[in-house]
Amino acid sequence: MAPASTHTTAPRTRRGAVFVATGILLSRLAGLVRLQVFAHYFGLQSDAADAFNAAFRIPNFLQNLFGEGALSASFIPVYAALVARGEQKDADRVAGAVGALLALVVAVLVVVGVFATPILIAAIAPGFTGEKRELTVQLVRILFPGAGLLVLSAWCLGVLNSHHRFLLSYAAPVMWNAAMIATLVAFGAASSLPRLAVLLAWGSVAGSFVQLAVQVPVVLRLAPDLRFALDMASDHVKIVSRNFVPVFISRGVVQVSAYIDALLASLLPTGAVTGIANAQLLYTLPISLFGMSVAAAELPSMSGEANADDAGREMLRRRLDAGLRRIAFFVIPSAMAFLALGDVLVAALLQTGRFRHADAVYVWGILAGSSVGLLASTLGRLYSSTYYALRDTRTPLRFAVIRVVLTTVLGYLFAIPLPRLLGIAQVWGAAGLTSSAGIAGWVEMLLLRKTLNARIGKTGLPASYVAKLWTAAIAGAAIAWAVKVSIPALPPVVAAVLIIGPYGVIFLAMTVALRIPDAASMVRRLASRR
Repeated sequence: MAPASTHTTAPRTRRGAVFVATGILLSRLAGLVRLQVFAHYFGLQSDAADAFNAAFRIPNFLQNLFGEGALSASFIPVYAALVARGEQKDADRVAGAVGALLALVVAVLVVVGVFATPILIAAIAPGFTGEKRELTVQLVRILFPGAGLLVLSAWCLGVLNSHHRFLLSYAAPVMWNAAMIATLVAFGAASSLPRLAVLLAWGSVAGSFVQLAVQVPVVLRLAPDLRFALDMASDHVKIVSRNFVPVFISRGVVQVSAYIDALLASLLPTGAVTGIANAQLLYTLPISLFGMSVAAAELPSMSGEANADDAGREMLRRRLDAGLRRIAFFVIPSAMAFLALGDVLVAALLQTGRFRHADAVYVWGILAGSSVGLLASTLGRLYSSTYYALRDTRTPLRFAVIRVVLTTVLGYLFAIPLPRLLGIAQVWGAAGLTSSAGIAGWVEMLLLRKTLNARIGKTGLPASYVAKLWTAAIAGAAIAWAVKVSIPALPPVVAAVLIIGPYGVIFLAMTVALRIPDAASMVRRLASRR
């Protein structure tokens, strides 16, 4: 029975991955537009830009701690399993109880966070002083309620994903980005940078509300028996709560890593905090598009079908291996593009207004450091989702702790002493932070794979498949680099088209020639649309 089940649900999962990727692409494109408009008005090396980006990360701690990751791992497996068995009333009861509990906890934390902001700033950005620190405190207090709304938006995402409604949940952040873009356009030309940062923070809160509001009607339609009540007597709610704790701790451990990065970046010269924020949005694009889309689409199906017998393990292996191959096909060329052609990409997206070409080169260095762990981060998401489908939230926690310890030690060494030893400017320590995180990401992913293989059987990418992808990516980068050095000085967007275009064409042509199935299927899809 298992193979048949796998066969019938695989098309739905692939469609789900497409919808997730489409939603993420829309939201990320909106995020890139927001970043470009932000760069136009704020530039890179301004205290207001650093203050806003540092402030933006602090309430995001709350969002990331309670939001999509923790809820996906604890709530979706239980809720999706009830939906798959047709127990809709019980499923709605669980969703209402989890939503009510989440709202209560987040409301308390938002209030505490607003009053404790000066302490948080002293802990996370000790390098900020004077007016820069005061502006950061003001921005954090404004942003905290918006972060609470985004956490509730993540609860909506859990309900929608369990019903295989992926597009809306992942496209909803477009509204949040649109509100911030509108704020920048409306007030950017006539406002000083500190005042513009404050207005942008209020725009972010408004966008958070709209992002939540567009999802609520669909959630209520899918869950007609939904009632918000603190129902802790339900066995299903107890399971969600019990599974939430280790994932919450795991997310907290990851956030400790982000806290350490922010702390170290605040000790670097002006521009490091904003440079990391700019590179992060680009770096997380392939992680979200390819890693998150596959993992998010697979989790509800895995949760509804996974069991401990041989058929269940075989189903998980097939799903996991297919997902790993799909991820690698897109992520490996992304990593090579960031490493070899990052300046072209950054200039095309951000070089405008106060953002100069030298700033684009700086962000490229940070982005190149991020490319070290790009493949590991995306593969690790799918491995973690497999553990969550098996209702095992503790194993990923153990390995997350190891990753954070490595990130802390290597991050300090790479960011502070290493630039001095190499005789380069201290500001380049930001690239050391991203590369050290990549190394730690590889350790975590390999530990996840090794432990899961011992549990369900061998999984992973064939060495020959990976070698073919890297060969095609390197060949494409070599041709693109030749184009880059041969063309005259052109506007950044025009140069990007002339350079990145051949890179993509050569990569796809070589993967087709090397008989990689994903490439052949992509060519067929492109041909069918003509």
